[in-house]
Amino acid sequence: MKNMMIGVDLAKAVFQVHGALRTGEVQFRKKLTRKQFPAFMAQQEPSMVIFEACGSAHFWAREMEALGHEVKLIAPQYVRPFVKRQKNDAADAEALVIAARQPEMRFVEPKTVEQQSCAAVFRGRERLVHQRTADVNALRALLYEHGYVFPVGMSHLNRMTVLVQDETVDLHALIREECLDLLVQIAEKTARIIERTTKLKTLAAQSDRARRLQTMPGVGPLTAVAVEAFGPAMVEFKTGRNFAAWLGLVPRQHSSGGKERLGRMTKAGQADIRRLLIIGAMSRLNWLGQRTIVEGSWLSRMLMRKPKMLVAIALANKMARQVWAMLTKNKDYSDPAIAGVA
Repeated sequence: MKNMMIGVDLAKAVFQVHGALRTGEVQFRKKLTRKQFPAFMAQQEPSMVIFEACGSAHFWAREMEALGHEVKLIAPQYVRPFVKRQKNDAADAEALVIAARQPEMRFVEPKTVEQQSCAAVFRGRERLVHQRTADVNALRALLYEHGYVFPVGMSHLNRMTVLVQDETVDLHALIREECLDLLVQIAEKTARIIERTTKLKTLAAQSDRARRLQTMPGVGPLTAVAVEAFGPAMVEFKTGRNFAAWLGLVPRQHSSGGKERLGRMTKAGQADIRRLLIIGAMSRLNWLGQRTIVEGSWLSRMLMRKPKMLVAIALANKMARQVWAMLTKNKDYSDPAIAGVA
């Protein structure tokens, strides 16, 4: 590997490139079009290429690695402090090189095509769920305006459907027509959600890592696929605590002067995995899941003295650390409470 670092500020049409030695001496500053950039990089000796972790960064990371370069991705919030005075593309490219020279800098692992493909299916399903929720809310609001009140939730959709389709109900013809159109859209989106859910379950069944993750209570096919699609290799984290912190399942810290001040959960991490782990934790704390909790265990003691939602967050944190242990050690889940009793 040569002693060259190349910072690239990515864009749709024009790329700003900043080349410097590891000691800081600037070698070149160039503005290249999208077509010129690959040809220019192919002419360079193997170097360290640095991108911000943005939309197209993972694609360009794979392209640069194919040309023999080493690629580093940095989160934008870690680059911002190194931008000098005015904000422009050239300053951003220079800041990338300066940030990458910091020995304590944290980098983002480039994603594979398979990871991005799974993520696209997962996000597509999430988008459809949000759209269906909006349609159900619009239907409920429309009926409310005409004197028919329904509680929030998909479980009451059948009752709304029966009301709209009942010709004896006092609804204006145009309102009934609009409600029926909303019901058609909801049915369409439901069918597409089921299709994508089936696809994600198939992907989970094809992966040994996903199968292993599903041996943990509270982790289903969607959570397992999310860990594979959005999570980096677990060897990137030294401990399970680091992985839990990466997900944002730790309290926000504002400590100073030797006094520790911990606040609410940071939420500064991978939102999809974090949300699914919390949902999975809540499923273990409902009336049915509580039957499997070993009396006298950590979880049992927490439920006796803490609110259920707080316990769910703590359990999600514990589940994240267990996910790290399972994937790094290539072992299926074993309940520590049951193991301790045995």
